[in-house]
Amino acid sequence: MKERELRLGLVCYGGISLAIYMHGITKEVWRLARASRAFHDGVPPTTGSEAIYHKLLADMEAASGVRLRVLPDIIAGASAGGINGIFLAQAIETGQSLEPLTDLWLDNADVDSLLDPDARPARALTKFWATPLVWMAARRPGDAVERTVAPDTREEVRMKLSRFIRSRWFEPPFGGEIFTTLILDAFDAMAASERGPVLLPDGHPLDLFVTVTDFEGHPQSLTLNSPPQVIETEHRLSIGFRARGRGTRNFADTAELVFAARATASFPGAFPPFTVRELDRVLKRRHRAWPTRDVFLARALPRHWARGTAEDAVLIDGSVLANAPFAQAIGALRNRPSRREVDRRFVYIDPKPGHRTIQLNRHGDQVAVPTGEEAPLPGFFRTIFGALSDIPREQPIRDNLEAIDRHSARIRRIRRILNALRPGIEAEVEGAIGRMLFLDRPTPARLSAWRAKAQQRAASSAGFAFPAYGHLKLSGIVESLATLLFRLSGEDSRMMREACRAAIWAQIRKDGADQLDESGGSGSAPVIFFRTHDLAFRIRRLRFLARHLADTLESDGAAEDAGVLAMHDAIYRALALYAECEDSDFHGAAVLAAARDVPGNAAAALEAIAQDRDLRARDDGADLILADAFAALPKAGRRSMLLAYLGFPFYDIATLPLLQGDTMDEYDPVKVDRISPEDCSAIRPGGAAATLKGIEFNNFGAFFSRVYRENDYLWGRLHGVERLLDIVISAMPAASRLSPDALRDYRRAAFLAILDEEESRLPHVAELIASLREEIG
Repeated sequence: MKERELRLGLVCYGGISLAIYMHGITKEVWRLARASRAFHDGVPPTTGSEAIYHKLLADMEAASGVRLRVLPDIIAGASAGGINGIFLAQAIETGQSLEPLTDLWLDNADVDSLLDPDARPARALTKFWATPLVWMAARRPGDAVERTVAPDTREEVRMKLSRFIRSRWFEPPFGGEIFTTLILDAFDAMAASERGPVLLPDGHPLDLFVTVTDFEGHPQSLTLNSPPQVIETEHRLSIGFRARGRGTRNFADTAELVFAARATASFPGAFPPFTVRELDRVLKRRHRAWPTRDVFLARALPRHWARGTAEDAVLIDGSVLANAPFAQAIGALRNRPSRREVDRRFVYIDPKPGHRTIQLNRHGDQVAVPTGEEAPLPGFFRTIFGALSDIPREQPIRDNLEAIDRHSARIRRIRRILNALRPGIEAEVEGAIGRMLFLDRPTPARLSAWRAKAQQRAASSAGFAFPAYGHLKLSGIVESLATLLFRLSGEDSRMMREACRAAIWAQIRKDGADQLDESGGSGSAPVIFFRTHDLAFRIRRLRFLARHLADTLESDGAAEDAGVLAMHDAIYRALALYAECEDSDFHGAAVLAAARDVPGNAAAALEAIAQDRDLRARDDGADLILADAFAALPKAGRRSMLLAYLGFPFYDIATLPLLQGDTMDEYDPVKVDRISPEDCSAIRPGGAAATLKGIEFNNFGAFFSRVYRENDYLWGRLHGVERLLDIVISAMPAASRLSPDALRDYRRAAFLAILDEEESRLPHVAELIASLREEIG
């Protein structure tokens, strides 16, 4: 059975109270991943939408011969999207349930719960002069409340709106410590839930990024021609987490996740800015330890930590400067293992595309913005609010999409080149080794000898192209070593970084490792340096071998053959020998000590890294693993795999200059999908205006009523399942995709399954559920 992985990189926008809607969508992503894991493991389906996803995957396999596995492995978010992304990542990596989070959203994401005790109206006459504003906003016939809220809950909304408007002015009405405590409670509730299996394969990384805005900013040096260095203030921050899926399945300390969630969602004016001191107070009150505090703060706030001011850093909403954090998600594409054919998608969740902040007249009614020659220029407050809020959040993502297009175009170009080069490279390898080699049993010693011969043949065949390739490899290795040693040194100065880099390059020149020519003699200084330090080449070779296995033997229907399965496992066991050297905590005390003295003794630092990694011993271990796997393959398959493995230097010489030294582990173009109310019309057309309540009161609406929250959460699940079914089905081969009628049947079954599942949890929208059953049919 041919296998394919549908890998989802989620980018979650901000949306204030529309966080509840986005929770419904991310919950469906979680349920799809759970169904995929169960299907892959041969576990019977559960209930609800998971059962529909499970059946879809089974029917797709029967129709197309392709077994699809869905892996959400990159998550980036800002503000409300950041909170949902953090909780989703926690559930994926630990196997915890998102169900407790739903109850906390519905119960606690309310104005009355979020208001700071010091901000609540102390008596009926508090800010009595603001009462007419409340009346104008929520008492006139046909007002927003009357238009959008069911009659039996209008008084609740008006009462909470009154308290909200009469709360303290010129200070944020919502309590920061209250918010932090609610987030901490949500993580505790998830941890106390019954755990299921982790949702990514062992060894598969999960990357999470949330954006934060440093209100005061931190100094950032820039190198110019004249003057040579200037200092500017940087306000953007990105807090990243990576889990490598190696069995521990502890994504991060809970306090770190609370830090990221609270900081990214500090919506200006509603919540007070976040500081570390706030989290410290909450943890102390709850008698919670934070053992990783110093290490995390040094990583998340490096500039502040170096100056000793991390506790006082003022952090506000991440969507102020980066509401659509595509750049971080795109950057995570590097160094991702590719076990099977990959269908990589970036899926961005935008709860309100094109829905801008509304203008109100003096009666609290929405007014249309005039256009044409007679339209007045934006007024004072509209200009300021637009500049500070709307424009940064609504800036189109065209630049990000163009970057993805360039990435995909480069992948397509590389694949065409590799396919064109294959016949000539196979002939070169056979010429170097001899055609009879494939009749012999490959042994570790033979693999090592054959590799050396093929490497020498590739270098001599490349001619004058080899020095250019060699210098590109050398530069990549040296820059990687310099970055590693600088990070391990604990220094933060840009001047120290340059001093470290210059010292390593000086040592390379002293050793003659930069004296490359087309001969590439085995005893030359450059070759010795590559054998000692070229970790990236070894990883690229094994990932190339994994890709070749997927493209040939596995795609030919032999994926379940015992020899092919053993080859697959051997490649990834060998890869693990090298990949562990990339971990930041791999190197021991000797390297840490040497890293602090790189400018004074770069040779000692390079030697310490070489001894820690011992790549030649790892080569011997990899040869032992691979030799048995090659020997177990049938003769034709063994020949194909050995030619790819031994021929990799030829491919690398041809393609590494095109990649500019970058790795490319997912060899398939990237596609982009959107999930938003505007894309979902299977039940009810009209987008957000026809379905969501949270868009009221400039996207604060769901904070004013449980009815609003239940409504938006339910629509989030319905819209989520509609679009995820579309995305999963589009991953099938075009010739065997489901018909429109079949798609409608799946949608209908999924919609009804969600209504059945949620009906008892959502008593305040019983009329909506009844209406939806009629609309679904």
